[in-house]
Amino acid sequence: MKRRFWIMFSLLSVILLASANSYGAHGEKRPEKRAILLAAFGTTVPEAQKSLDQMTDRVKQAFPGVEIRWGYTSSIVRKKLSKKEKSFDSPETALSKLMDEGYTHVAVLSLHTIPGEEFHDLYRNCRLFGQMSGGFERIMVAWPLLSSHQDMVSVSKALIKHIPKERKPEDAVLFMGHGSEHHPADAMYPAMNQVLGDMDSNVYVATVEGHPTLEDILPKLEKKNIKKVYLMPFMAVAGDHARNDMAGDEPDSWKSVLKKKGFGCEVVLKGTADYPEVVDVWLDHLRAVFSHFK
Repeated sequence: MKRRFWIMFSLLSVILLASANSYGAHGEKRPEKRAILLAAFGTTVPEAQKSLDQMTDRVKQAFPGVEIRWGYTSSIVRKKLSKKEKSFDSPETALSKLMDEGYTHVAVLSLHTIPGEEFHDLYRNCRLFGQMSGGFERIMVAWPLLSSHQDMVSVSKALIKHIPKERKPEDAVLFMGHGSEHHPADAMYPAMNQVLGDMDSNVYVATVEGHPTLEDILPKLEKKNIKKVYLMPFMAVAGDHARNDMAGDEPDSWKSVLKKKGFGCEVVLKGTADYPEVVDVWLDHLRAVFSHFK
């Protein structure tokens, strides 16, 4: 009995030693390779794409020598671009490529405005990549543009700074956000409306698919006897929503609705990614993630 015990003990020791040696041979620490994945909804508008290209330049300046990749979350946008022979990966495909290429630390920057449904989908999928055996040593997702009260204050100051200089104090400015009717992060928009209004009582935010709506803002404009409204996107780029829902000639566009009610309209087709001070907020979120890569 005692002899059988020592035989079994010896065999187990050999197996454990072999496993340890195997782990040492195949599990040694890999050279650190860092990358940044910029994740956006995407756009099919060439002028709007230029805004995202500028974002690439800013990130390169802030993180010299770090590999930068893009992922577009919208499958519709990716399909439309592929028909124009322009290839963009989904964030998941981009992460798979980075993993295959041996990158160990990846920071993902969400270029969404609020931590809504798309952000949380991105975050969840990135966490799954982080759980894969033999994959990234660390993957972290930076917050989107608005993640704190201070973000709202910083972004509001930047937006007001970039209102056209010819705008008069009695003219209203209405920023168009996307909105997320069924997600609690939609509350960021009325909060932004309050912060902007505290800085300039004639500046408002409304959304296409959330709250507040254009119909919520109209009575306030009429009560103040506003004559002219500047329309500006509150989205990373001035894409389809800005050019059609906000500034289009269709009867239900914001410009058409406002004009029908007697307001004069001035349209500004620049997204928030065009404003350096707004990009600074995104970059601060990215730096916060990179501070954990030590």
